[in-house]
Amino acid sequence: MSTPAGVTAPSAAPVPDATRSGSRALFAVCAATLLVLMNYTAPVAVLPQTARSLGAGITTQTWLINAITLGLAATLLVAGSLGDDFGRRRIFRAGLALLAASTLGGAVAPNAGTFVAARVLQGVASAAILAAGLGLLGHAFHTNHGRSHATARWASMLGAGIALGPLTSAVLTSLGSWRWSHLMLGALAAVLAALTGRLLAESRADRTARIDVSGVLTLAAGLSLLLVAITAGRTGWLRPAVLIPLALGALLLAAFVAIEARGRAPMLDLALFRRPDFRIATIGAFFTGLAAIGPSTVLPTLVQRLVGISALGTAGLAFLWAGASFVVSNQMRHHGTRFAPTRQLVLGFALTAAGYLAMIGYADAHSWVRTIPGLLISGAGSGLLNAALARLAITSVPLDRVAMGSGANNTARYVGSALGVAASITVASSLLPAGQTSGFSAHGADAVLLLGAGAAVLGGAAALIRRRVTAPAPAAG
Repeated sequence: MSTPAGVTAPSAAPVPDATRSGSRALFAVCAATLLVLMNYTAPVAVLPQTARSLGAGITTQTWLINAITLGLAATLLVAGSLGDDFGRRRIFRAGLALLAASTLGGAVAPNAGTFVAARVLQGVASAAILAAGLGLLGHAFHTNHGRSHATARWASMLGAGIALGPLTSAVLTSLGSWRWSHLMLGALAAVLAALTGRLLAESRADRTARIDVSGVLTLAAGLSLLLVAITAGRTGWLRPAVLIPLALGALLLAAFVAIEARGRAPMLDLALFRRPDFRIATIGAFFTGLAAIGPSTVLPTLVQRLVGISALGTAGLAFLWAGASFVVSNQMRHHGTRFAPTRQLVLGFALTAAGYLAMIGYADAHSWVRTIPGLLISGAGSGLLNAALARLAITSVPLDRVAMGSGANNTARYVGSALGVAASITVASSLLPAGQTSGFSAHGADAVLLLGAGAAVLGGAAALIRRRVTAPAPAAG
């Protein structure tokens, strides 16, 4: 609340309290987001070791990575809606508690099926943390400058988590076991869940709370079937195991749209799509997942398998990409208000595509060094995308719908990510030379980079076209 002119200094006393409250919220949300992304990427650098320990084949390895994305994509909208209706702090803390339990469950998993189930639950928990967390920041910061600063900090945690997750798991695996990183992350989530009750103030929308049960069921089932179909497509697309879940998933997602359009209390208010910024945010988030997150999640494993570097070296490459993302996102807290989010999106997609193209040929050359410039360039692009999307997620919706806006934005991001991971592994493991029946190939590695670059170009074009269409007309005269 601004101070009226003429009011003396003592009347300004509530401002420091509001500042401290915002700082506590920012710390709690950023710390939890860091844990979410560390947990999300922990298996990336040690996938071969994890797969051997759990007895997982190529198709199952896709789920070792992608299961958490399934849980995220299927429940982010649900978590955002529940946060707005029942309390964002409540959903946030519940997410941290579930993240602790499910991560510890993954640490002691005896087989691949149990580990995959734990990863799905980690995705559900992460959805609650991400959707409610951005909602809490939207409630704590009301000015453009404050929101730009807070969302840039939040976005930088995405890059930091992606950088530290593989590195931590690789170091702990070299010291003992891949399970140690899951034990550590589960314990940290439990500690943070206990602390956040004192750090956060509760906030919710001023309306009667309802649960959109039919929307929850159709969205979760539809997305799950769609990912099952794309993952199964690795061994051929024109098969009943692919076509049946693909058709059923499409029908259920169409049913979800119809339910949300007619429902009295939808978890996704379709009227939000009339807002140009909301449409840009949703499209940009989808292509960010498809182009930036999906291929980059698979890339470290491909380098490890095709070039032959250690798990720690693989984590180092992931650190370069994510470190560049962290630095650029963090800088946007100083410069974010000078650049329109749509311009950041276009530039971010352009850098992502350029970075991927710069890495083509690394597997044929058997050189991990050739990936470094491309990783830094595409990582910088990811940082711009994250900062722009975080800002759009809470500024493109009304204040009482900030968790829904966050949920919708992150749903689009992780649906794109899940599709990107599945498509990348499918492409990388399908283009095999004659006589090779499994694994990955240099041609497949290049195809993954071309797939990511093409998706980035489409994302940039969509953001650019949308920006031109929605730009205000110049004043007459």
